[in-house]
Amino acid sequence: MGEALPPKPGERIPRRSPPDFEELDENHSVMSGIMHGGLLNVAVKDVNQYGPHAMIALLGIVSGITGLLLLLMWKLT
Repeated sequence: MGEALPPKPGERIPRRSPPDFEELDENHSVMSGIMHGGLLNVAVKDVNQYGPHAMIALLGIVSGITGLLLLLMWKLT
């Protein structure tokens, strides 16, 4: 990350400088854009414009795993 930017009038918390961002051309699909930067890098570090899409995919993966673990624990009791 970078140094904090000076706060605007009325703000008490300084803003951080924006992260490095790679704008991909329009020829990339959502999946190829996410795979280009890696799922975790795109979802967490927001390295390209597909960050929100990658975060929703990551949410689906984590919730699926959580659901399977809860189902397994329920079946074992």
